Amino acid sequence: MEDVIEGLEEMGFFNAPASANHHLNTEGGLVQHSLNTCKAALMVWEGMKALEPGLEKEVGRDNVIIASLLHDVCKSDIYIRSVKKTKNALGIWEDTEGYKVSYKGFPMGHGEKSVILLLCNGLEMSDDEMLAIRWHMGAFGINMNSFEDQRCYDTSKKLYPLVSIIQVADNLAASIMERTGKELDEL
Repeated sequence: MEDVIEGLEEMGFFNAPASANHHLNTEGGLVQHSLNTCKAALMVWEGMKALEPGLEKEVGRDNVIIASLLHDVCKSDIYIRSVKKTKNALGIWEDTEGYKVSYKGFPMGHGEKSVILLLCNGLEMSDDEMLAIRWHMGAFGINMNSFEDQRCYDTSKKLYPLVSIIQVADNLAASIMERTGKELDEL
């Protein structure tokens, strides 16, 4: 695990934002998003165990924690500090610090990139952890022209409940736990 943490540090995981323009687009935002996703995933898992008592045999707590904390490792190296033009409260454009996105470092995709980076850094993962990380974006992670992608996603969800748990938790973290008053005001 120490090698994995060292690898995450080298990749910039602990300093990266969670997004360039939306949720937690500040230094360290990716770690906060990962923690929020973990909290949400554990709550979803607990709730689903109450509805489906056999779930605990299929999905372990450690699996939920690993997949939720590490689902967005792919974002560690894509954000670059930049100056952007944004409108202030008066509607006047002004320079503000922000981030731009570059995929030059390792243009692998999203979920699959996270899995590959974690494996390359020595993390041993179960099949359900790898697939939950790979498919955490749900249908947004599917090439809609690829019958194979669609079948793999559907099959992963059916075989491994962790896939749905992480997908839902990621969405809950980004769209509810991390929304800001400013975003709500702009609606």
